[in-house]
Amino acid sequence: MHRRSTITPRDLECMLRNETAEPKPLPLSLLEEITNGFSAEQEIGSGGFAVVYKGKLVSTTVAVKRLTNTLMDEKEFHQEVECLMMVKHKNIVRFLGYCANRQGSMERRHEKFIMADVHQRLLCFEYLPNGNLYEYISGRIT
Repeated sequence: MHRRSTITPRDLECMLRNETAEPKPLPLSLLEEITNGFSAEQEIGSGGFAVVYKGKLVSTTVAVKRLTNTLMDEKEFHQEVECLMMVKHKNIVRFLGYCANRQGSMERRHEKFIMADVHQRLLCFEYLPNGNLYEYISGRIT
């Protein structure tokens, strides 16, 4: 029997305060809630493989990375999550959790309906408000 995650914004905030808390699977509904449905107003950056959003919790913020690389297979995503779960260092942004969601969606194509799998892959990190790595390396942040 599959158990659904019941993590709330308050639970995620408690994880941030507890440095020994392990990353957890996070429900898509939670990540949608804290990013206001992945709204453009919450977007803080984008690149070739992801868009990053601010996720508003009760009294703090997290960063939610929504992967756009649809070519990444399950094995690659699992390896990425596994690596992130093992990395713990004071100079590396803390990984809090992940979401791998697959849902069927009916789409009309050329007068026919087809069922397509929609994959959502997201990563949640501690939010650091002082710009991004490129700005820091290039000297734009002092």
